[in-house]
Amino acid sequence: MADRTEPQSAPPRTGTGEPSAENAYLERRSLRRGSAGPLLLTGLGVAYVVSGDFSGWNNGLAHGGFGGLAVAAVLMGLMYTCLVFALAELASVLPTAGGGYGFARRALGTWGGFLTGTAILIEYVLAPAAISIFIGDYVASLGLFGLHSGWPVYLACFAVFIGIHLWGVGEALRFSLVVTAVAVAALLVFAVAAFSNFQVDALDDIPVRAHAFGASSWLPFGLLGIWAAFPFGMWFFLGVEGVPLAAEETRDPARVLPRAMASAMGVLLLLALVTFTAATGARGSAAIQSVGDPLVQALQPHGTPTVVSRIVNYAGLAGLVASFFSLIFAGSRQLFALSRAGYLPRFLSLTSRRKAPYLGLLVPGALGFALAAATGDGARMLNVAVFGATISYALMALSHLVLRRREPGLHRPYRTPGGMLTSAVAFVLACAALVATFLVDKDAALIALGVYGVALVYFACWSRHRLVAAAPEEEFAALAAAEAELDRG
Repeated sequence: MADRTEPQSAPPRTGTGEPSAENAYLERRSLRRGSAGPLLLTGLGVAYVVSGDFSGWNNGLAHGGFGGLAVAAVLMGLMYTCLVFALAELASVLPTAGGGYGFARRALGTWGGFLTGTAILIEYVLAPAAISIFIGDYVASLGLFGLHSGWPVYLACFAVFIGIHLWGVGEALRFSLVVTAVAVAALLVFAVAAFSNFQVDALDDIPVRAHAFGASSWLPFGLLGIWAAFPFGMWFFLGVEGVPLAAEETRDPARVLPRAMASAMGVLLLLALVTFTAATGARGSAAIQSVGDPLVQALQPHGTPTVVSRIVNYAGLAGLVASFFSLIFAGSRQLFALSRAGYLPRFLSLTSRRKAPYLGLLVPGALGFALAAATGDGARMLNVAVFGATISYALMALSHLVLRRREPGLHRPYRTPGGMLTSAVAFVLACAALVATFLVDKDAALIALGVYGVALVYFACWSRHRLVAAAPEEEFAALAAAEAELDRG
C-alpha cells in the first residue's frame, strides 16, 4: 500500500501571500538554525558520555577482570570510532534532525527507518531516567540540601533541565558545554592524583575462576569474560553517536558535523584510557569492581576523604548532569523527527516560538520521570537503553554499507576513511555487543524487545500508512526512488 501523506502536497498559493498547506505544516515544526558551531557540538558529543567515566564501567571488572574489560573497551572504542566516521559521512549527506532514522530511511526503507529511530528513542528516553536516579544517589551521598534520593529529586532534574531546553537550543548547548568542561577538568585532576599511587600489581588482583576457559590473572573469568564486558566497555562512549541529531540547528552541518564528531571521539578515547588505567592501578580492580563511585574510592585507599576525592565526588555529579541534560536534547530531536514525518503522532513535533520542540521535550520527560519514580532501578533501565543502542548501531552501520554499494555516485561532502571496511567493522562489533547484552541482563534485553514489539505493531497497523512526504528525510528517500526509476527507464 502506498504511503498516504497528510497534509496533501500542493503548490504554494499565488496572489494571496499565504503558504501552501505543506509549507505551513513544516513551519510549525521548524528548529532554530545556525545555533551550534564546532565547539558546542564537540561539547555535546562529550557531554552525552562523560558520566560514564565516573561510574558504571567498573562493573565490567566483575565480568571480565582488568584484562577482559581492557580488551572489551578497546574493541568498543574501535566500534564507536568506526561508527562515528560512518555517521559523519551520512550526516554530511543528509543533515537533518532525523539522524540515524534518516540515514536508515534512505538505505533500508520505511521499516528500516522506523526500526532504527525506535531503537535510538529507547536509548534516549530510558538513559535520562536512569541517570536521574544516579543524580539522586549522588545528591543524597553528598548531603546536598538535606535531600534524599527519591521522586522530588527526579522531578527537579526533569523540570529544571527541560526548562533550560525550552528556553532555547543555543542557551542549552552553552550550559551543557560549561558543565561538561567542569567534569572533564575533574577527570584530569583525578588522573594526576591517581597515577601518583599507581601500582601494576593492583591491576590483576581479582581471583581467578579456576574452571573458566582461558582464565589467567589478567582474564580471571576466561575468554568469555571479554564478551560479557562489552556492554561496560560501551559506557566510555555510549551516546556520542547522537551528535548528528543537532544537524538542523548547526551552522554549515556538512562541514562542521564530521569535525565535531571526530573531535568528540578523540577526547572520549583519551578520557577512557586515562580514567580506566588510573582508577584500577591506584586502588586495584577488586576494590572498585562493584562500587558506585570508583574514582572516589580509588583516591581513598583507607576510606578517608581527601581534598581531591571530594572534588572528584562533586564533579561526578556535574558529569551526571551533563549527560542527563544532553540526552534529553537527543531524545527530543529524535522524537521530533519521527513525529514530523508521521511515524509517531504528529502533534509531538510542534515547536514553540523559540523553535523548541516543547512536546518532544515534555512527553519523554514525563515518561522518564514516571519510570524513575516508579522503579528506582537505574541499572536495569540503563541496560535496556544499551540494548536499544546496539540495535541502532548495527542498523546505522548497515545503512552506510547499503548506500555505498547502491548509490556510489551520491554526493558526499565527507567520505569515511576506510570506506565500507570501516562500517563493516562497526556492524560486526555492534552485533557482537547486542548479543553480549543477553549475557549481562537477559531481562533488560527482553523488556527492550517487548517495547520494540509494541512499537512495530503500531507502525504496521497505523502510522506507516500516514507518513508525511514533505518531511526532509522522506523527501530525501523519495528523491532516491525517483532517480532509481529514471535509471531503470
